[in-house]
Amino acid sequence: AALSWRIGADAMNSQELASASAAALYERDTAARSLGIRVEEVAPGRASLSMTVVDTMANGHGICHGGYIFTLADTAFAYACNSRNASTVAAGARIDFLAPARLGERLLATASEVSLRGRNGVYDVVVSREDGERLALFRGNSFRIEGSVF
Repeated sequence: AALSWRIGADAMNSQELASASAAALYERDTAARSLGIRVEEVAPGRASLSMTVVDTMANGHGICHGGYIFTLADTAFAYACNSRNASTVAAGARIDFLAPARLGERLLATASEVSLRGRNGVYDVVVSREDGERLALFRGNSFRIEGSVF
């Protein structure tokens, strides 16, 4: 179904549109693919992505560098805010780190739309371990630009 986005947006329901938008984004998302980030689930205004912490992500304390956790959260945010096939970019974001991520852990970032009004959106992302422990809370502000994802 990764290439299902090629059938045309006008013939899709909202879930198909979200899936096709994610497939089109992922096909071009070399940053996410190079970090091993995987799309686990998408829906209109929502996305869950995962990443396993590898040794090249460790900081000087031997834990996952916060920049990688931010990148995972930001990527989930991007897939959620582009899930309606409207090209959308980040206007701003912040993150609060709650607990460290360690080498070998699989992290899950789940993004949810909080508000969408006109061209502006607000999204919350929770980054957690597989056991559900929250590691970080991210809030992103989006801005819809011209064009579509596919």
